[in-house]
Amino acid sequence: MKTQAPGHPADWWGEFLGISGTFDRAYLVEGLADLVERTISAPLLRREARIAADVVVCHLNRLGSAELADRAGAAAARLAATLQRIDERSTGGVSTAEAAALSLALHGRYAEAAAGAEPFVGTKALHRLFVTALRMERFDIPLALRLLEGGQSPASAVRSGALVGRYSWWPAWLLSIVTERALAGTLDADTMAALDRCAYASLSPAQARLARRLLGGDTGLMATAAERLEALGEREAAGRLRDGDLNAVALAARLVPL
Repeated sequence: MKTQAPGHPADWWGEFLGISGTFDRAYLVEGLADLVERTISAPLLRREARIAADVVVCHLNRLGSAELADRAGAAAARLAATLQRIDERSTGGVSTAEAAALSLALHGRYAEAAAGAEPFVGTKALHRLFVTALRMERFDIPLALRLLEGGQSPASAVRSGALVGRYSWWPAWLLSIVTERALAGTLDADTMAALDRCAYASLSPAQARLARRLLGGDTGLMATAAERLEALGEREAAGRLRDGDLNAVALAARLVPL
């Protein structure tokens, strides 16, 4: 299998582990085993790696079992010992790098395991595995994956995915604006709160188009909208709109005709 250039360092992958208190380590190890197993060329090593991973996953799914904990520790140690023997006797015919990455995960070194496996299994597959393992409710996984592929850090991508996930009921035109801002790295809680006013404003299609242009920073339209607000006695809202306050957009969209 052709490998790709090395990707992210271990500390980058480590960001995922501290983001969610519900991080599913059993899911991560099982998923990593599925990805890595197919890249191990030696059949016997591939089988031993699979067996060891299955035992460790059983333990991670039942952390209260002392017996499973002992079995998992023994299985992980056996795989590590096998890899050491192969490396000591190797003449270059058998690659252990793939199984070694999985071995790190079986010892709880998940970030190092991801960094080691990335050249073999690919970045996108690991992105999806780690993001899914977060087990976060009301979370926009596709958006988080797009942000990661766009170069954002795990913390930033997950934060945006969590923000947008709470507002999945928003109309499509507004969600597209949110996505654009997230990709640009300008999405935060204050912006989401302001955009939420537009979602609750029950805008008509024409008003929604107007709001989208205002949110996009159309300076000419913004000046016209501010003048219209002033004519209607909404001087404070007009001033906020000129200052770039997103909270004034919903009001402007409702009151300013196209």
